[in-house]
Amino acid sequence: MAGSRKVTPDELQGGAIKLPERRYDPVRQIRRRVLLGLGILATVMVLVMADRAGYKDNSDGQMSWLDALYYATVTLSTTGYGDIVPVSPSARLVNAVFITPLRIAFVAILVGTAFEVLTRRYRDQRRRDRWRRDLHDHTVVIGYGTKGVNAIKQLRATGLTPDRIVVVDARQEYVDEANRDGYAAVLGDATRDAVLRQACVPTAARVIIAANRDDTAVLATLSARQLNPTCLVAASVREAENEPLLLRSGADAVITSSAAAGRLLGVAAQSPLVGEVFADLLVHGDGLELSERPVRAEEVGKAPRACPEPVVAVLRQGRALPYPQVSTLAEGDRVVVVGSRPRGAAAPEESAVITSVEPDRP
Repeated sequence: MAGSRKVTPDELQGGAIKLPERRYDPVRQIRRRVLLGLGILATVMVLVMADRAGYKDNSDGQMSWLDALYYATVTLSTTGYGDIVPVSPSARLVNAVFITPLRIAFVAILVGTAFEVLTRRYRDQRRRDRWRRDLHDHTVVIGYGTKGVNAIKQLRATGLTPDRIVVVDARQEYVDEANRDGYAAVLGDATRDAVLRQACVPTAARVIIAANRDDTAVLATLSARQLNPTCLVAASVREAENEPLLLRSGADAVITSSAAAGRLLGVAAQSPLVGEVFADLLVHGDGLELSERPVRAEEVGKAPRACPEPVVAVLRQGRALPYPQVSTLAEGDRVVVVGSRPRGAAAPEESAVITSVEPDRP
């Protein structure tokens, strides 16, 4: 991000929160300050002319609008030549109560840029504190590579808003990219508890671990599970041999990217059209898609094939059962179904789209 402050090593160790910048049009800001300055100048002129008899002009003794403009200019700029002075009690009271605060405001506008720089760190800290205080039941995405970006796209397609997503990455350029995309981000090592605390993992609803190294994914899973024993943790690894280790570390779901890509390649080599169907199932919002929904009251006691959509699995008591193993649906079951809807259609409120991730960019 252009103009972003360089993060110190100490901040990197503890995690540096980077919130999306509010974009301002500099021309609009300059125009606004000029208009405010002119407004203050006109206000002082009106105040002076409203009590013109209370002012003494040493040149001709008469106060005109030009004299009022001159007095307002030298007064607001704190020049004060003394050739026009308030002499009546009312004029002096107006100068003390109204014109002096306007003079301070005028000077603040003139030096507004420098003042803004001095107060920016304080405002940013207040903004970060307020953000952390209000953040809960959100989604933390560790890694903003290809896997992380696509996981967020899938979640966004189900209705998750950007303010409920926090990105954690140790790479400055990826944190800046997340900010540009509208997401809050934490710059730091996701295997450290202090960094995950900055991302408010203890109050998160789910943690998605899309690291580009398997050892990082394992350590991040351990740290996330220690900080939040109840949240859903979904992790991705490159090698299938690391999947059991991630499950023992506390992950609820593990995606093996290299194995999944290899199986899809094998399917596509046997039948390109079947491979296309698989790819369609993994993309949300167009054509076929996998979604999860609760069993409806009228479906309880019936076979999965009685559902209006094709059922591929039944989720029961923490297990995913293939549909041939389930003779009847029970209350509390959830079913994974194959659906289809046009691009741009809203997701049903009762459904949760099954998300997928792709191999990470380097």
